[in-house]
This record gives sequence, structure tokens and C-alpha cells, in this order.
Amino acid sequence: MSDTATPPVRLRADVLAVPAYRQGATPSKPGYKLSSNENPFDPLPGVAAAVAARVDHNRYAAAGMPDLRTAIGAEFGVGPERVHLAAGSVAILFQLVHAAAAAGESYVFAWPSFEAYPSLGLANGARGVGVPLTAAAEHDLEAMAAAIDESTRVVLLCTPNNPTGPAIRRDAFDAFMARVPADTLVVLDEAYREFVTDPDAVRGEDVLAAHPNLVVLRTFSKAYGLAGLRIGTAVGHPAILAAAASVGIPLSVTGVAEVAARASLAPEARAELADRIGEIVSRREELAAGLRRLGIDVPAAQGNFVWLPERADAPGGIASAAALAADFAETGTLVRPFAGSGVRISVGEAESIPVVIEIVREYLARQEGSK
Repeated sequence: MSDTATPPVRLRADVLAVPAYRQGATPSKPGYKLSSNENPFDPLPGVAAAVAARVDHNRYAAAGMPDLRTAIGAEFGVGPERVHLAAGSVAILFQLVHAAAAAGESYVFAWPSFEAYPSLGLANGARGVGVPLTAAAEHDLEAMAAAIDESTRVVLLCTPNNPTGPAIRRDAFDAFMARVPADTLVVLDEAYREFVTDPDAVRGEDVLAAHPNLVVLRTFSKAYGLAGLRIGTAVGHPAILAAAASVGIPLSVTGVAEVAARASLAPEARAELADRIGEIVSRREELAAGLRRLGIDVPAAQGNFVWLPERADAPGGIASAAALAADFAETGTLVRPFAGSGVRISVGEAESIPVVIEIVREYLARQEGSK
């Protein structure tokens, strides 16, 4: 029995029943880390220079970070009072669920989706309600709307969905919002928004004004490549964001993160960033096409990752997510398995694409030979 199997003190049973969020592991031998949806590019030169120039680490960041909030608000056509910052968008998710859902109340999300969702309400006793995805690995918005009841305080929509890839379409989103009670908070979690190429996908900046109960989340971790600095944003009604701030940890966004985010939004940085995003999207399409040629039913990929579904007794998938992940680890390359559901592979270095294709090819050959 491991040291963590039986706690030496009395702890809440509901907390012990939910696994803690697991960060993607780091390769222990030469290979590629494709398990954490990180940006494979180094920080933009202008961003790195701005971070290096920030030396007043004895001081807190500027109160409220008004310049950064103003710049972010401009993207949505709103003022800084409608922008909230925290140490990553996941921190804002925790804040919003805690601010809206009390003990015995509930929040609804699609599943599988972002792995942190089930644990968001643990601290205050709110109940998470996971609604299975459709056969196409998309949000089942009809079922999610039906799952909303008198106890529901928050609905989480992850688009594009992590780990499966499809984005929510605008028409489907509009129909869903028409069914959500006006006093129920809806969070549009757009951590991978910059990689979306589907013209029919919903975009937070296009729908925010129409829904006072909507909060849109973005992050600097993925497309901007600031995962290690931890800074995420929320845009929505000031009263909702003020409540989120009330349950947040004060001073959690550092001055270094603020400087990096502001430098990332500079015009010259945006131009270079657009080129990098285009390259990642190109690699994503190449990787998805290669896997589909092997017979894998890769869902519509709109993030910086692709999804291989686990289908033990059906074509188009893999027999075991754990077994395929083990094959990758043996070569030094790491991917993210979801037991019983599938494997997520982040888009990384260009050189990693043929490596991924070959590992999956060999796995499928053994899978076919074992039948």
C-alpha cells in the first residue's frame, strides 16, 4: 500500500473520491513532450526581453493591472471593469464555481473535458454533473440543457473541447443559451481560441454582449506560450467578476506575468505570434491527416492537439489508451492517456509528427495482429 493510500487524519470522503489534477509528465529520456498542450516555440523575443528587463521583484504588480485589463478589454469592445485576471484561466474557473455554487448546489460540464472540471466544486461542496459527449466527441448541448435543474448554478462549455478537439458551433450555442435560465452562469472556456479555424465556431467576442450571464475565459498559456508564468483572463459582467475576485487568492498574478502578457499584445509581437499559430495549425492538420490515413477517426481538431478515441471492439480507434501511451513512453515521447476514453496528442515540434505517426502505425499493426 502506498503512503498516500490511507491518510493519517480524518479527511472529507468526497475529496478523497476525486483524483487530483495530474500535470503532463516530462520525458525521462530523449523524445518529445506531447502531453501538456504546451506551445513548442520559445517565448517571443520581445516578450523575453520585457521579462528580462523586469527587475523590481521586490514590488507587487500594479494594483488591478489597469493597462493590461484595458488592452484585453479592447479585444472585446469593453472597458477594463469587465476584465478579470488570475493565475491561469483554471484559477478563474475555481473562483467562478465557488462564487456561484454553494454546498449542495451543482454545476454542469461535458465529459470528457478539461480534467480539472470535476474537482472545481470540492472545496465548497458543490456537485459536478458531467454530461457525456456525443459520438462525434462534441458537447451534447441538448443533453446538457436537459441536465440543468433547480440546483444548477454554473454551466461550463469548453470550446474547442480539451481533450477531444471539436469546437461548439455558433448556431448550437445560440440555441443552447435560449434554454439556459437567465440567472444561471455560463462560462465559455476558450483556452484554445486562437487555434480555431472553423468559421462556424462560436467566438466569445461575438456573443458576450447578448448574454449578461456569460463569462468568456482566455489564457496566455497556450497560443502565447506563457504557461510557466500563469496568467489567464475573464471577460464578463463586472458584478460576476467582482464575486470571483472575492473568493480568489489575492496577489496571485505576478508582475513578471503582467509584463509578459502586455508585451505579447504589442503589434509587433502579434504579427510574429500569428505566424507561429499558423505553423501550429498546419502541423495539427498534417498530424490529423496522417492519423486518419492509418484508419483513426480523429475528431474535428480545433485546438493544438488531436484525439485518438479508445474503441476496443470497433474500427476507427485504439484498443487501449494506456497501452498506446506506454508505447510512446518507451520511445521517450509522452502523450496524455484518458483511461477508457482515448489518447490526446499535443502538436509539438515539426520533427515529432513522423515519430507520432510511426508509433501509432506500429501499435495498430500489433493491435490488428492480436485479433
